[in-house]
Amino acid sequence: MSEALARRLIAVDWGTSNFRAFLVDLDSGECLDSRRSDAGLRALASREFPHYCAAQVGQWRAAGGGERQVPIYLAGMVGSRRGWAEAPQLDLPVTADDLARHVVAAPGLENAWIVPGVKVVRPGHVDVMRGEEIQAFGALALAGERDALCCLPGTHSKWARLEDGCLSDFSTAMTGELYHAVRFHTLPGEPARESADFDAEGFHQGLLAAAHPAGVLHALFEARSRHLYAGLSREQVGSFLSGVLIGTEVRTQRAMYPSAVDILLVGSCELNRLYRLASEQSGFRVREIDSDTATLAGLCALAKHHGKDRHASMND
Repeated sequence: MSEALARRLIAVDWGTSNFRAFLVDLDSGECLDSRRSDAGLRALASREFPHYCAAQVGQWRAAGGGERQVPIYLAGMVGSRRGWAEAPQLDLPVTADDLARHVVAAPGLENAWIVPGVKVVRPGHVDVMRGEEIQAFGALALAGERDALCCLPGTHSKWARLEDGCLSDFSTAMTGELYHAVRFHTLPGEPARESADFDAEGFHQGLLAAAHPAGVLHALFEARSRHLYAGLSREQVGSFLSGVLIGTEVRTQRAMYPSAVDILLVGSCELNRLYRLASEQSGFRVREIDSDTATLAGLCALAKHHGKDRHASMND
């Protein structure tokens, strides 16, 4: 086997709705090839996971000269009780090295490893995370920092605090899921049922409404009131609701971290644009990092830690 092939890995981000796999050069972090599908956890039974994964990445593994030569690291909800096999959720504080030491062998597929998640269980704060912890560590490495406040937007957005290279705290906001519920299952969201193309003015109005002293429950209803009497068009309602919910999320974090200046915004281009607008309005200075790039950086770092640990244990 050539040295080049020996230094590759397969990084998989497998969530509830999507499967994403990347063939990565371990030294440079460069993505050499990728696969994407809608085969998330909801689409597969537990027994199907090893066969589906092998079918998606088998060509990459074969190019390595044998199954053992290109390891697979899997992050996300694939490690939940509903996924391929349950990996632990580690108590904070957690380092990238801690994650590497607690990976779980994926049943039915040789040299494949499921990354653990993390959890917070404290009086007054209980929270869980799978997948975003890898992105947070990857973003920290890409930024060349030891401390950061990371915003990881999505269906269940995460805000993660890292200190001296250690994930010390995080909180979840179910912003994306609530947006979908309000848009499709409430009276204020009714005008946005058919179309919710981004409208800058509607979004801006939503950001302003998020500051209303009556709170988010009132601000969401303003989509109805403004549509009836204040000129908010049918085409703007979806963006208004998005502005209210993202604005509320960011304002809450601003209150939780009043002294924070910078945030690492780790997401897709589309979501990053919306969160940048809300974050800058709340006084944050934003550095954007693509979520796929952060995932690859995080899994590459974890694989290097894990490789060292396995090599050391074999030599004991």
